[in-house]
Amino acid sequence: MNARLDAFSSPTVGKVFKHIIAAGKVLEDSTLPLATQELVRLRASQINGCGFCTDMHSKDAAAAGETSVRLHLVAAWREATVFTEAERAALELTEQGTRIADAAGGVTDEAWANAAKHYDEEQLAALVCAIALINAFNRANVIIQQPAGDYRPGQFA
Repeated sequence: MNARLDAFSSPTVGKVFKHIIAAGKVLEDSTLPLATQELVRLRASQINGCGFCTDMHSKDAAAAGETSVRLHLVAAWREATVFTEAERAALELTEQGTRIADAAGGVTDEAWANAAKHYDEEQLAALVCAIALINAFNRANVIIQQPAGDYRPGQFA
């Protein structure tokens, strides 16, 4: 499979992605746990059918010490016992924030209140930004059909 557009050599895509990546680096300095950030990125990527980002974030999470059990269960997090209540709240917010078009009211007050029980205002801000940024990457990669499977952990660090 070949991408419809070579994102890695396109000056326009390169400039835009540079800014999205820079925005994402701000999250590295946030107090939102890195494990939560990777779970959020992985779940949104699964929902959006972005093979490239699913490949990247599952490998980056594993390289950072995430267990294979938790990575395999992200798609079924509601039935899994391996996630904390805080992670479950973040995954619910991720799903609702990613499936905005599928929900008449967008993100529910209940999902927001549950996340707010576990995260302070700055962590919530980081969580919202993480969800928004991964959705932007997912959409671009799905549109151009960026192939998945060859990513190496830390490749774009």
